[in-house]
Amino acid sequence: MKAVTIPRYGSPDVLEIRDYPNPETGVDEIKIKVKAAGINFADILARKGLYPDAPSAPVVVGYEVAGEVLEAGRDAGDFKPGDRVTALTRFGGYANRVVVKHNQVFPTPDNLSDIEAAAIPVNYLTAWQLVEMSGLTRHDTLLIHNAGGGVGLAVIDLAVKKGARILGTASSAKHDRLRARGLDICIDYRKEDWVQKVLEHTGGKGADVIFDPLGGAYWKKNYQVLRKTGRLGMFGISEVTESALPGVLRFIPMLRKLPFYSPIKLMNDNKGVFGVNVGKLWREQDKVSMWAKEILKGAAEGWVNPHVDAAFTFEEAEEAHRYIENRRNFGKVVLLPDG
Repeated sequence: MKAVTIPRYGSPDVLEIRDYPNPETGVDEIKIKVKAAGINFADILARKGLYPDAPSAPVVVGYEVAGEVLEAGRDAGDFKPGDRVTALTRFGGYANRVVVKHNQVFPTPDNLSDIEAAAIPVNYLTAWQLVEMSGLTRHDTLLIHNAGGGVGLAVIDLAVKKGARILGTASSAKHDRLRARGLDICIDYRKEDWVQKVLEHTGGKGADVIFDPLGGAYWKKNYQVLRKTGRLGMFGISEVTESALPGVLRFIPMLRKLPFYSPIKLMNDNKGVFGVNVGKLWREQDKVSMWAKEILKGAAEGWVNPHVDAAFTFEEAEEAHRYIENRRNFGKVVLLPDG
């Protein structure tokens, strides 16, 4: 099989295609011919040597794929060769063949292409968990940072379904498309003081719920504009990639900006803070599977609308990573093994 590999840590140009032996299928596993593989920011961090959960280089990363079943083990449920499926992979997704446990595989709705299906698992599971843990309701005002990213668009879908009022930060070039998807208020974080704008649009009270993938100084500012009884959900630290320091030293500037949320302060402020990392939920497979089935049901019903901004071939993996790092994407970016 062929797979896009991180042979050593570094810039996008380190990525290369390598040949590997075809994987064997276990009794409770399913072999999938990959038609599309999703790219996530965790993959970018892994390439830079900044993602602690990733195996050491050389490594094939990738958490999600869509394609068709090639082979199913005898204890792998009702799946059969030829079935269109969407799957979660614990690394190894940047390949034209993957083998995964049957409880990580789900039928792809007929109204989704393989490219669209590959955009669902990580982004929408992250969004679902954020909404679940925040208790988002139609009475809430939500602020989502990086609203034009893959998770941002997924959150918008779920928040619209909940009936919440939605504010989002994004560059001005994305505002029209964000409004079309359901964002009520767009804030240009490059040209506007987003803290002041949030206060203006909430009558000085702040947002009921805030979702943040950026980290660093944003965490302190988010807490400042969180309304009493508000909930702050953190699901990334993309700010760490902006440092010029090598390796894990990149975390030093960010660590200096970390806020301190003591239990007593949280009680006195009547605020809640929580974190989300879907990659740490592999021992909660029953819960993740339940969420995934609800999300794919939403896709079949039409209120979950994965948006793929760009698709790159395996040979263009370097360009794909640069595309995301430069924040050019509106929604998901995927890799296509067969072009």
